[in-house]
Amino acid sequence: MTVFIDGPRLPPVRGGKPDALIVLLHGYGSNGADLISLAPFFAKLLPGAVFVSPNAIEPVPGYAGGYQWFPISNLDPHLMESGARGAAQSVDRFLDRELEKYGLPPERLALVGFSQGTMMALHVGLRREKQIAGILGYSGVLVGGRKLKDEMRSKPPVLLIHGDRDPTIPIPAMFESAEQLAAADHGAQWHISYGVPHSIGPDGLDLGGAFLAMQLKTQGIVAGR
Repeated sequence: MTVFIDGPRLPPVRGGKPDALIVLLHGYGSNGADLISLAPFFAKLLPGAVFVSPNAIEPVPGYAGGYQWFPISNLDPHLMESGARGAAQSVDRFLDRELEKYGLPPERLALVGFSQGTMMALHVGLRREKQIAGILGYSGVLVGGRKLKDEMRSKPPVLLIHGDRDPTIPIPAMFESAEQLAAADHGAQWHISYGVPHSIGPDGLDLGGAFLAMQLKTQGIVAGR
């Protein structure tokens, strides 16, 4: 079942028609208003981009203002894979709608995920027929890696960033994700944020911003023009 999703957005800081679309997918129990807080930082490097951070498809019981892409009580790989598959159509429809709204081609789209949002960004972004500009994943994990080689339809650049003090999704998940991407004949850049728990450190923010700017600038439009 496809669920209509939407959330807060930040228009291009330079004004005018956007030259890129960056969609931020939040983690379990959070919401779009939380992750859109990254947009002003990234916008310094990409002043022509529009940023959108939709709330996930369903509220989390007992979490005021919290949403989830799918229910999760542990890191069971089968439950996470089936949950990501169930939410993927809603995310895909949202991306299609936003690209059409702003008149942008797929190569001007980048996905940014945190935790469960990274699971969704990787699951959806690697299975879209037309390649997007890139996927930036913080503190997450690739789900469905065993089937990825058969299901992957495009190979956008991927950057994974993870704190070495993360108790929620321990850092070995990042290395496992990178290995599964390699096994599927793709790959990923990765970075360890030392001393950082289940969050985004200043180094991760800087590297993530540089990654987005590089991928979107190399598509033929230089930010700021």
